[in-house]
Amino acid sequence: MPVALLIATALAMFTAAASGTTRAPFLIDMARDLSSSVPIVANLLAITSIAWGSASMFAGAWSDRWGRRPFLIGGPLALAVGATGVASADNFLMVAIWAGFAGGCCGMFTGAIFTEVSRRVASNQQGRALGWVMSGQSLTLLVGVPLAAWIGAWIGWRGVNLCVSALAVLSALALWLTTSGRTDARSGAGSKLPSMRAALSGPVMRLLSMGVAERICYGLVAVYFATFLQSTYALSVHEVAAPLAVFALGNILGTILGGQLADRLKNRLLIFALAMLASGAASLVLFGWIESMVISVGLGFVYVFFNAIARPSLMASLGDVPDHIRGTVMGLNVTCSSLGWLGAAGLGGWMIAGFGFGAFGPLTMIVATIGAALAMARRG
Repeated sequence: MPVALLIATALAMFTAAASGTTRAPFLIDMARDLSSSVPIVANLLAITSIAWGSASMFAGAWSDRWGRRPFLIGGPLALAVGATGVASADNFLMVAIWAGFAGGCCGMFTGAIFTEVSRRVASNQQGRALGWVMSGQSLTLLVGVPLAAWIGAWIGWRGVNLCVSALAVLSALALWLTTSGRTDARSGAGSKLPSMRAALSGPVMRLLSMGVAERICYGLVAVYFATFLQSTYALSVHEVAAPLAVFALGNILGTILGGQLADRLKNRLLIFALAMLASGAASLVLFGWIESMVISVGLGFVYVFFNAIARPSLMASLGDVPDHIRGTVMGLNVTCSSLGWLGAAGLGGWMIAGFGFGAFGPLTMIVATIGAALAMARRG
């Protein structure tokens, strides 16, 4: 395994995820500071997701044509500019504009990361390798969000965005060093732009649809879990840091186990289906049984553990596509993931305003069942 590359890509994924998810503990503070409301501020994630997904759709195909290195290095540097813009904005409109720019920058390099790693490892190692890359996103919840909550209590949400900017510059440097001189980081140079029709075969479309369902289920809880705890148990920003760390630990452990299962078991899609159904069942209890904070945090751990098991199997299946369209497919996967985040943000905000958190459980169960059904529908 290319250990140095995996560390660099995990750091970059950590930074990309941090540019959005570290807002979670500050939704109430941001709404107050920007003279807005929590549901409206939560929709910053929707803006980020639209920009992220749109940029990734084009960047994936472009990286197959011009190579991945310009995106791996240029994307994080541009993200640093976007995060600085969010920190300096003085009204919601400018925050939204800079958040959209930052999301687009993330879309320019996240698909290229998955493409580069899947190319550099054997098929029977892709589950573990891509799992380690995705652990960067999980670490955002375990380390990034709790640390942001703690730091933000002192320097505010604007200062947290400046920290993200610094991390983005560090990520660009790490990716520059680990891809320097690698011909496979530029293997697409000189070829024609791949056909989108060739990339979007029946099996790939099914996998991408599964990714949308999985991201909706993940986003509904990841984005709103801190707000759920704050609203239900009257927790402060300081007090929510530890529960978020427990939640993120479940994500990391699930990702590690999911990577092992994806490489050791033949039926990756069955793993995905069972994990989704288990997470859906956990969501019903998580949002339907409000007994104590300890129980809610424990159920959050169980939910995200099962959800995280599903992701490596899906990514490893996507990594098996032919090399000449791999960048396009991985870029489209990020686009579909962004659609999932968009659905989670929009549905979650609507649910909170109209029905409260009690509706999250049934909604998540429905979406998880759809994802599981797609996994078991083997016909392309």
